[in-house]
Amino acid sequence: MFKEKIDYTHLPKHIAIIMDGNGRWAKEKGYNRIYGHQKGVTSVRRITEAAAESNIQFLTIYTFSTENWNRPSDEIKALMELLVITIDKEMEDLNKNNIRMLTIGDLSKLPNDAAEKIRECKAKTAQNTGLTLNLALSYSSRWEITEAVKNIVCDVEKGKLTSKNISDKLISSYLSTAGIPDPDLMIRTGGELRISNFLLWQSAYTEFYFTSKYWPEFDKEDFYEAIFDFQQRERRFGR
Repeated sequence: MFKEKIDYTHLPKHIAIIMDGNGRWAKEKGYNRIYGHQKGVTSVRRITEAAAESNIQFLTIYTFSTENWNRPSDEIKALMELLVITIDKEMEDLNKNNIRMLTIGDLSKLPNDAAEKIRECKAKTAQNTGLTLNLALSYSSRWEITEAVKNIVCDVEKGKLTSKNISDKLISSYLSTAGIPDPDLMIRTGGELRISNFLLWQSAYTEFYFTSKYWPEFDKEDFYEAIFDFQQRERRFGR
């Protein structure tokens, strides 16, 4: 059992997850893709529980990318409906477990009911001091970095900044993850070996963990195994 092997004095502060494989899992089981996404929600719940129980400070999950808007309209509609239902259902438990919810991404593209439910949940969990669950919604790193550049240029034009002020620290402060530490560990399920436009700037020194398990199959023990694997590595940060 990897849970017992973990050194709880050497935990990653921030874990990011690319939840891949819902559709392929469903297809192999003979179900439609929407059923795979529904089962994926169950995995989100149990991994959020595991992170909170393990005293992880930040958990960022790649919920819906900007590229996902190119999926069939009926699948997008079902995903947005599932998002609303899930947040509404889980809000009380988030508060009971002292979990704060944040989001990163372009929420202006979401349907009104989804955006409103997200705002409600963020407001109701804002004072919680345990795990921060950060949902990347309508998000991609290229979008995020582009927006940061636009805002920096705007502030230079307004005289708030000069080129001498621009540093990696300043750029980080203009990203949607400002105030959140860079991920120590990134997990990707589903067997693919890429990071798919996710937290590119923030992952300069992130440790990566890839598993062939599809996201609906990924359980708490798999999560603990990823943390244990992380703890066996020597992080030198270029030194």
